[in-house]
Amino acid sequence: MKISATDAGKRLDSYLADSFEELTRSRVQKLIVQGEIRVNGKEVRANYKLREADDVEVNIPDAKEVEITAEEIPLDIVFEDECMLVVNKPQGMVVHPAAGNYSGTLVNALMSHCGDNLSGINGEIRPGILHRIDKDTSGLLMVAKNDRAHMGLSEQIKEHSLTREYLALVHGSLKEDSGTIDAPIGRDEKDRKKMTITTKNARNAVTHFFVLERFDKYTFVRCRLETGRTHQIRVHMSKSGHPIVGDPVYGRKKEEFKLNGQLLHAHMIGFVHPVSGEYMEFSRAIPEYFEAVLEKLRRKML
Repeated sequence: MKISATDAGKRLDSYLADSFEELTRSRVQKLIVQGEIRVNGKEVRANYKLREADDVEVNIPDAKEVEITAEEIPLDIVFEDECMLVVNKPQGMVVHPAAGNYSGTLVNALMSHCGDNLSGINGEIRPGILHRIDKDTSGLLMVAKNDRAHMGLSEQIKEHSLTREYLALVHGSLKEDSGTIDAPIGRDEKDRKKMTITTKNARNAVTHFFVLERFDKYTFVRCRLETGRTHQIRVHMSKSGHPIVGDPVYGRKKEEFKLNGQLLHAHMIGFVHPVSGEYMEFSRAIPEYFEAVLEKLRRKML
């Protein structure tokens, strides 16, 4: 990939980690040490400052044999072809294995469904995973079956050219029928498990919202992501004074509904197919438990 004037001056490891949402900085640094990443044909250090027109070559070694067990877990597959899938993830399912969650994840299910046909770019723990949504958020995710598809879709994530929309129920009544929250998000220094709006070690984050339905103490909204930061919608809505109903981290402690997580659903995703070049768009309605809360609120309004 050729470096543009806009990206000149950035550290090599930071640039590549930002370019591929699920390729972590530590993973990039390991590839650099292994000589799998070169600039203008030469090996460089992770802190190399990029220059305009630099030619960055990235070689992703074949994925190592995965130690994670394939599990026959039902998947709601919205679209599938030889190079990718779009999956509707249920609330409560973790996307990829991590401490405390080495089974029952989307990756375990994908390994059973796809076998060896998953991209190896993210290594043995996250094969095929391009982006993720939180455990207690439901909705649509793209999965790459090969590295070509992974690179093509990751580039769209980097360029913010994907169409990603979420549906959410938030506390309170928003003053405007639509608006934009443009506030950088970074790790909370007081609680490293949380994200927050900050200027320290933060990345720009933009969320557009549109009111769909108003209730007495709640608002049903559609949110369109311009960027895709960790917990972005949850943080933006909470900091604006309208936390998502049921959010155990950024929401209110007392909720009137018996929920297992936030009422947030990734209902639509649109992208250019990495091989055919065709624009594709898919959507899925909110889950039954989400619809049940809305129906309860509608009855109260009668």
